[in-house]
Amino acid sequence: MLVIVAPGQGAQSPGFLSPWLELDGVADRLRGWSEVAGLDLVHAGTEASAEEIKDTAVAQPLLVAAGLVTARELFPDEDAARALVGAVAGHSVGEITAAAGAGVLTAHDALTFVRERGRAMAEAAAVTETGMLALLGGEPEEVAAKLAEHGLTAANNNGGGQIVAAGTLDQLEALKADPPTRSKLVALKVAGAFHTEHMAPGVERLAELAPTLTSVADPKVRYVSNKDGAVVDSGSEVLARLVSQVSNPVRWDLCMETLGQLGATAVIELSPAGTLTALLKRNLKGVATLALKTPADLDKARALVAEHGGQEQENQA
Repeated sequence: MLVIVAPGQGAQSPGFLSPWLELDGVADRLRGWSEVAGLDLVHAGTEASAEEIKDTAVAQPLLVAAGLVTARELFPDEDAARALVGAVAGHSVGEITAAAGAGVLTAHDALTFVRERGRAMAEAAAVTETGMLALLGGEPEEVAAKLAEHGLTAANNNGGGQIVAAGTLDQLEALKADPPTRSKLVALKVAGAFHTEHMAPGVERLAELAPTLTSVADPKVRYVSNKDGAVVDSGSEVLARLVSQVSNPVRWDLCMETLGQLGATAVIELSPAGTLTALLKRNLKGVATLALKTPADLDKARALVAEHGGQEQENQA
């Protein structure tokens, strides 16, 4: 069974879209989407600095646009693609990309939603100086106890002993000075404590926006949710989860568990790829993975689609 996944914030790097703009039609598509996204996606993906694309209001629309444009290069025919793909999932903002891939949102609505999500989260992050810190390794109980001791939230559980702590910069500094035993701490390239109570204003803004999206449909491909790893078959429920997700933890560990239970045999990560592929390799042994970073990876991706795509449908026929 073939799975398509989309990465979250922090996966972007300066110029990562440049190779894709060499393909016919990509630059025009991005320019058209720029009007909806409220920013110059071509500039953001090719010439913008690391500091510029770290800005939440820039990073989030850029990531969704990148996922959508690379998915279209891999699957020019959306209906045919949905017959080949067994499930989709995304990490944090990548869930919006996944929702578009599943047919829940149009590209226009996905970019409208992520535009407001990015702006709202950037504004919420500006209220208090907050951030996120990845903890790699350590005993789960001790890690949880340390986070609680310093008033931090486990904003992401990425599986394989990787927890992302979120909170104020003072709280994060206190954790650095008093880390759990055998844990490696890595600062993340994000502007705030996402998926915590600090993002509550963003939830309110998106809750007002959601009813204005009139093209919401039920998923045409199984959609695996960050909230609890559940497969969600209602478009309205997917949208409600996208709204509340902003201030709630990302359970990527449970998403991977579900993908394994569903029988995933191959996973392709959309650009800017690599982060989720690394997690999947560690947590889903024996599953083929491919990071679709540049157009040079398309032939390998197409071969993987040919080998694993539609496999589940054939087995059920």
